[in-house]
Formats: sequence, structure tokens, C-alpha cells
Amino acid sequence: MRRVALLTFAAAALVALGFTASSARAEEGEPALEHQRWSFDGFFGTIDQAAAQRGFQVYHDVCAACHSLSLVAYRNLSDIGISEDQIKTIAAQYNVTDGPNDNGDMFERPARPSDKFVPPFANANAARAANNGALPPDLSLIVKARKGGPDYVYGILTGFGEPPAGVTVADGMHYNAVFPGHQIAMPPPLSDGAVTYADGTEASVHQMAHDVTTFLEWASEPELDERKKMGVKVILFLIALTGFAYAVKRKVWAEVH
Repeated sequence: MRRVALLTFAAAALVALGFTASSARAEEGEPALEHQRWSFDGFFGTIDQAAAQRGFQVYHDVCAACHSLSLVAYRNLSDIGISEDQIKTIAAQYNVTDGPNDNGDMFERPARPSDKFVPPFANANAARAANNGALPPDLSLIVKARKGGPDYVYGILTGFGEPPAGVTVADGMHYNAVFPGHQIAMPPPLSDGAVTYADGTEASVHQMAHDVTTFLEWASEPELDERKKMGVKVILFLIALTGFAYAVKRKVWAEVH
């Protein structure tokens, strides 16, 4: 009975904590995020490579016009199943400044797989000038940097719409149900059919948002799958070690008892 009471108390405490967190989020004026089903959720979750490849296409065709991905190298794309030849072709679309050469001069060359993703703007001032004063954030760690993680990124991408009655949106801003304050400088980046998926998947706004969020989750932690695999191995090892230690203990203390 005591164990049942403790378990009941623990469950009630968890529910209360969850309610408190939700209430605090509401009091802070932050809209509740709708949790999506992600392949990488949970202890055994992994990155869905097909979704990540589609997400890279969305990033490449849509997001890369404004947002950098400065912590990821083109060769890292092999982790989500993109071939070496494809990576070389993708990288060669961009030029990077290299050098100095033998004459001490800097020069431009096509990007290589070993190069980091080439940013869309030369510097932050150029990025602001092209975006009405707003600085598009780098997306390398966006999923980890935002409260709510992938659900937040997905919510931003799908949260555009007409403002409710009585809500005035400032000039140059756009209404977004998820963004804090509900006014965001970024216009809606996605529209149905904005990309054509090679695998035939219908490119709806929700599908593209889900796919590019999966890609950005991978970009923020490329070693996720390996880390989880290692975790499983460590737990199995500890279970075996515990069994071995228990067997040794019984053997050592058998004569004493």
C-alpha cells in the first residue's frame, strides 16, 4: 500500500509540474506549442533520412536565400544519405574566398565538400540591408536554441495567417500565432508546391515544415544517431555488468551464509 501511495503521489506531482509549466508559459504570453510526432523523439528515436533529405531541399531552395548554416560542412550531408557526387555538385554551386596564393592575393574558387555552407550575405550589415533591418538568424543550432525545439520551429513555419480582430500588425511585419508578440519580420517562407520533391511526396506547407525541421534537428546535432546507439550499448553493458557483479557477490558470500 505504501508503494502504491508513493507512486500515486509521484504521478500527481508530475501532472502538477506539467500544469504549472503550461500555466507559466501562458502567463508569459507565449502560445502553447502543439507537439508533433518526430522520428527522433525518445531514447530509440533516429533521424528519418528521407525526411532530412527532403528538408535539405527545402532549406536549399527556400531558406538558404536568407539564412546561413555556418556550422555545417557540405560533406556532412553524407550523414543523411546524400551521395559524394551529389555533395560535390551542391558545393560547386557556390564560390568561397581562399588564399593567399603565391603572390599573396586572395582569390575565389568553387566551394568543396570540406567547406562550410556558404552564407547568403557577406556580413550582418548586408543581411540587414536586404531584409528591412532584420537579421535572419543562422539556422545551425536554431532547434536547440529555441524553447520548444522542433515544435517551435515547426510552429513558426506554419503559424502565419490573418491577425485576429482587433490586432494591428505594424508595417513590414507579419502576424504569426507562435512567434512571441505575434509579429515577425519574416514573411511566410512556405507555400504549397514551393518545391518539387524528387520522391513524389506532396509538398504541402505542413509537409515542408516538418521535413525542414527534421533537417535542422540533424544539423544541430549530426551525431544524434551515433550518440543514441552508444547509449544503448552502454546500458546493455551496465546490465550485463550488474548481473556479473551479482553472480560474483553470491559466489563470494555463499560460504559465509
